[in-house]
This record gives sequence, C-alpha cells and structure tokens, in this order.
Amino acid sequence: MEELILKKIKPGAKVRVWERIKEGEKERQSAFEGIVIARKHGKEAGGTFTVRAVLQEVGVEKVFPIHSPVIAKIDVLFSPKKVHRSKLYYLRGFSSRKIKERLKTK
Repeated sequence: MEELILKKIKPGAKVRVWERIKEGEKERQSAFEGIVIARKHGKEAGGTFTVRAVLQEVGVEKVFPIHSPVIAKIDVLFSPKKVHRSKLYYLRGFSSRKIKERLKTK
C-alpha cells in the first residue's frame, strides 16, 4: 500500500475497499464501502483496519489486513481532520443518519 493512503485510513474515514474475489476460474472485484471504526497495529505486517457499513438495515463489519493481496485498491472518500477517539466502537449503536451527523466536518 502507498504511504499516503495508509495515513488517510484512520478512524472516521469513509473508504471504499475493492476486493479481488475468485469464483472458479474467473476473478472479479467487489467494493465494500463504509466508515473505518478501528485501526490496529500500525503499518507492520499484522496491521488491520475495520470498516463498518449498514446494508439493508443490518450492520456489517469487515476486518481487512493492510498488506493483503486480496485488496485491489482503497479509495478514501472522506477523511476527517480531527477525531477524539482511536476506536469508534460506539458507532455500532447509532443509525446511519446519526453516524453522518457525528462525523460531520466542523
């Protein structure tokens, strides 16, 4: 991963992660878009980030290893300037509308 993108992937950022999915002999890419709620272990080999999205009124979370070959690319759609917590697990209890209000730029 590029260093610039790794710096923008921080809690509160809205990202779109493109995964490579192999089905039989064919390979395709699938996008998962959501808010980063946690980043663990920095840039080291075991580093991960957790993305949360609400799909059909059900909360879905995926944990992505930073250096995984399964990740094709990461688009950072929005990165907040200041977030007061390193883990945003409290967002699990909010609706998607409340999350947008909480993470607004000021």
